[in-house]
Amino acid sequence: MTLSIITINYNNLEGLKKTIQSVVSQSSRDFEWIIIDGGSNDGSKELIEQYAKYFSYWVSEPDKGIYNAMNKGIRIAKGDYVQFLNSGDWFYDETSLERCISHGFTKDIEYGDLFFVDNQGTRERSNYPKDLTIRFFYKYSLGHNATFIRRELLQSELYDESYRIVSDWAFFLKQALNRRSFEHLDEIVTCFSTDGISSNNEEQVKQERESVINSLLPDMLIKDFIKMDEMEQVLNNNHVKKVIDFGGSKKLYHKMITGCLLLIESINTIIKRRD
Repeated sequence: MTLSIITINYNNLEGLKKTIQSVVSQSSRDFEWIIIDGGSNDGSKELIEQYAKYFSYWVSEPDKGIYNAMNKGIRIAKGDYVQFLNSGDWFYDETSLERCISHGFTKDIEYGDLFFVDNQGTRERSNYPKDLTIRFFYKYSLGHNATFIRRELLQSELYDESYRIVSDWAFFLKQALNRRSFEHLDEIVTCFSTDGISSNNEEQVKQERESVINSLLPDMLIKDFIKMDEMEQVLNNNHVKKVIDFGGSKKLYHKMITGCLLLIESINTIIKRRD
């Protein structure tokens, strides 16, 4: 099994330094490395030239955005699987790749865990579920840089460049709907810097996600998910939690909670009829 690591960068010299040092220090060398720079003018190009011997391919030229740059790398990639480790992100430790590859990739998408790291250096671990559902992708996504994707899959369906932030999530959702195979690697793969565009544009992320959901999911399924969200909000209410946590027969309190939820639903129905 061979791997293509794709790193995209635009005017992020310090982040690129961190990423390069992380990759060159890996104990495993069974990968090709592709650098797609968007025509940086902050010294990134000179740094890339300095480390050129480590790259299978690199280019520094203007592009049309994040996913346009990623698609450039995908078209060039030759490995069995593709991983995106963009400037500012880094491998968890020097054995990250070796540990992941030792699992022996067999599924369309292999995904591990990661740390989110803010500009203060605070780490928050994100553990992804072993069993994925459409409901999971409706609410969340996989850690993009901790994911290994079969190259043929990406090359047959490049990232949608009409979206600025969420195309990798949209890609995962499409593959789940298309019954592609996923496997969780019980490994911390990478560290993800929360200084990036996806972490600082919540409103645009929301708008783009809604567009993707409306284009991919049936209306009835979306309505089901919305109802589930409403039910979760009720169950997360502190008063409801106190009732659940109160001692005694579990069956009794399940009946109480169910009764409360049915009452709420009935009230909502009456209000809607009056409106």
